[in-house]
Amino acid sequence: MKEMSSTMPSGQQPQKHYGITSAISLAPPREIDHQYTKKLCDAMKPFGVFEDEEELNHRLAVLGKLNNFVKEWIAEISELKNLPPSAISCVGGKIFTFGSYRLGVHTKGADIDALCVAPRHVERSDFFQSFFEKLKQHEEIKDLRAVEDAFVPVIKFKFDGIEIDLLFARLALQSIPDNLDLRGDSILRNLDIRCIRSLNGCRVTDEILYLVPNKENFRLTLRAIKLWAKRRGIYSNMLGFLGGVSWAMLVARTCQLYPNAVAATLVHKFFLVFSKWEWPNPVLLKQPEDSNLNLPVWDPRVNPSDRYHLMPIITPAYPQQNSTYNVSTSTRTIMSEEFKYGLSVTDEILQGKAEWSKLFEPPNFFQKYKHYIVLTASASTEENHLEWIGLVESKIRVLVGNLERNEYITLAHVNPQSFPGSKENRNENDFVSMWFIGIIFKKVENAESVNIDLTYDIQSFTDTVYRQANNINMLKEGMKIEATHVKKKQLHQYLPPELVQKKKRVRVSSWALDKEWKHTMVLLSLLTFNYLTKVQPQYLTLSHSEEPSVKAKPPSPPASSSVTTVLSGSVKPNTTSSPREEPNGLEDSVNGAPAKRPHSPTQEDLAKRHKDSEVEEGVLSSWGGEPVWICSE
Repeated sequence: MKEMSSTMPSGQQPQKHYGITSAISLAPPREIDHQYTKKLCDAMKPFGVFEDEEELNHRLAVLGKLNNFVKEWIAEISELKNLPPSAISCVGGKIFTFGSYRLGVHTKGADIDALCVAPRHVERSDFFQSFFEKLKQHEEIKDLRAVEDAFVPVIKFKFDGIEIDLLFARLALQSIPDNLDLRGDSILRNLDIRCIRSLNGCRVTDEILYLVPNKENFRLTLRAIKLWAKRRGIYSNMLGFLGGVSWAMLVARTCQLYPNAVAATLVHKFFLVFSKWEWPNPVLLKQPEDSNLNLPVWDPRVNPSDRYHLMPIITPAYPQQNSTYNVSTSTRTIMSEEFKYGLSVTDEILQGKAEWSKLFEPPNFFQKYKHYIVLTASASTEENHLEWIGLVESKIRVLVGNLERNEYITLAHVNPQSFPGSKENRNENDFVSMWFIGIIFKKVENAESVNIDLTYDIQSFTDTVYRQANNINMLKEGMKIEATHVKKKQLHQYLPPELVQKKKRVRVSSWALDKEWKHTMVLLSLLTFNYLTKVQPQYLTLSHSEEPSVKAKPPSPPASSSVTTVLSGSVKPNTTSSPREEPNGLEDSVNGAPAKRPHSPTQEDLAKRHKDSEVEEGVLSSWGGEPVWICSE
């Protein structure tokens, strides 16, 4: 970590700070800032974001038991492998935590992400066999299951009522001492890629905590931002929004820029900074370092696929990765609008015109759009259904990507919340879950009616899901996916009335750059002058052009497999969904270069959309006549 000093007013000592740039402001908190912070805490309490002392002690006790359990198991394995008694007595083993629990921002009832670290003579197969069997025999262990073929293999279980996701890493060490520090890069030497991935969560979490000026202010701010993101429907790495580690890094960067601010101020500054951030400029907590271990790292100068990342937030621990590679043009647009709305609300709060509770009010997703796609996943048994919806949900971003590449679709907004199927729209014995995707169609000039066929978009998505299910031997009789296009007025056939009833709309005005933000932008420009990297990011940006009006027609029940809707001066969508045998491989295009097809937007279209839709110009800056990629922190 690079520590620098900022010049304080005369008579005061220079203050250390963290990050790749100087702080924007070193102003200390005022009394009113502390008052607003207390009100913020009070507003969060009803949502169960704070754990009471009894539950906290329960978690500590469970982790202590698990740590002793691991040491006992490693000693047994060591004996079976004929290690001498002197070595067995000090072989060690340890449980590390990461994620929200390690950051200190977990909520009531949340699970614990943990890592079992073992010495070099303990194999991964030992963990998934003998340790798994040992867990089976423990009376306090329930709901035990292993996911050995996952990208990051894990054993999941409940220990005395606490849900735990336990990873495994074997280090190139003879023993694992209790004071082992995982932050050093040398710990990664001679490890296989699965162990490196397993270690990554702990290393990133520890590095984030190391890089913030005040841990308590960071934690309270992060609790508020995570609650806000969940309430506003933008908390889901799987669906292309941001996950916990990404929100933590954005908050950590805000803390670096305002190191003396308390939580209420930091929440406001968070929205101020990221409502104006010029994506795809990356967010970095520290200068990337090369440890000469030849591990792949995020670097758009070297990796062409990294240039397509739309909202890069780079993990601070080696090997540095982009935690937001799932973000799409639609999800970035939605989050950018939410940042602006958050800024407007916190402005009101700090001016005494609103309460903190307003920040945590959920949006009315089902009044926001005129058109929706209803994605339904069903299975004939509860066990099959739980397995099936997990796979379907993990692939929804493939469908969003397909829709975004349709030149007649401006935006596809998936609601992260799933809903149970209504009795009217399912077979009596089926278990059903539904997701809703809001759609904005592009207005077509000088055309009375244009046909848009969504068959390809839907079919390629269902192909991907069915093919993946086949590949992992999951697909069973009764597992189905259906996609249906419906209008807003038809949503009542799928959802309870309280979800689709109209609420008062809050219009967010465009916020001009105020004096404070002009000052901030000048500081950011000066601070990042020397941090220029000459690459050309290629990315998609979509506009918020108005969708066409819908001709008045008598309401009709939505079809389960195909629909036809005539849109005045616009589109005639037609969607179908049924399994096909031939794969299309579109899932590979979501995180890399956008796949092209006849009705994909041209580069000229994208440039025009970007020009029409951006509030501020200059997403790409130029230096010496060439486009440059700027870390605008």
